[in-house]
Amino acid sequence: MYKILKKEVLSDVVKLMDIEAPHVARKARAGQFVIVRIDEFGERIPLTIADFNREKGTITIIFQELGKSTIQLGRLDVGDSIASFAGPLGHPTEIADYGTVICIGGGVGIAPIFPIARALKEAGNTVISIIGARSRELLFWEDRMRAVSDELIVCTDDGSHGRKSLVTEPLKEFLENKDKKISHVWAIGPAIMMKFVTLTTKPYDVATTVSLNTIMIDGTGMCGGCRVLLEDGAQFVCVDGPEFNGHKVDWDNLLSRLSFYKDEEKKAMEYYAHKCRLENAISEGGK
Repeated sequence: MYKILKKEVLSDVVKLMDIEAPHVARKARAGQFVIVRIDEFGERIPLTIADFNREKGTITIIFQELGKSTIQLGRLDVGDSIASFAGPLGHPTEIADYGTVICIGGGVGIAPIFPIARALKEAGNTVISIIGARSRELLFWEDRMRAVSDELIVCTDDGSHGRKSLVTEPLKEFLENKDKKISHVWAIGPAIMMKFVTLTTKPYDVATTVSLNTIMIDGTGMCGGCRVLLEDGAQFVCVDGPEFNGHKVDWDNLLSRLSFYKDEEKKAMEYYAHKCRLENAISEGGK
């Protein structure tokens, strides 16, 4: 069992947890992920590693409560345990001294872009970071991102904090700036955001790496659920990724696959909500 040592509520729907997992923390690197299973009946949830502490033996995960399993995970508290916590999985980010790079985190994608920006900074790069969310309430780790960046741009869709714009607007401005040659871009966030980041960088021929968080079951490449189509054929996010050349991803196919199980997810949520109401009613009746 993997104990929850710390929990923070970053917003109404975004939670942070430090999990006691010394074997995972010992080998974790920027860009990798874990697969979490809450209990013996739970589904396997892939979550990109937000941070790790080898000395304390902890892994930090940040997740948004979107479906039944993430809502259930978010209701756990310090002292509770998780049934399984497999990792680190996937290929780590290829860290090198590229020159001037841009790291983009959208929404919960701010969490996994942080260790990548930190590692790139430690490797000698000039790091420009762009983080964005729908509103101020959904932004987090601004101070941590600023600490590992030479320059930080903050964007919100509604203008409640930082600049009122999508992350692609300052990205394009940097790409057009003749005084700053951008060598590489990393982007993590909603699939639609990553798609438009790659569309923005492609005319400038700037290498763009994206981290895909697809439907995943076993994490070993056997189930095929995380298959992603690239220009040179299909690959699996769990064993070939999670990072890919964004210019080669078939984004329309990916976005379509992400919606395959919407009906099942809705039914699971309805069942879980009914179960919670029933348990609350029984608890109140016993008082």
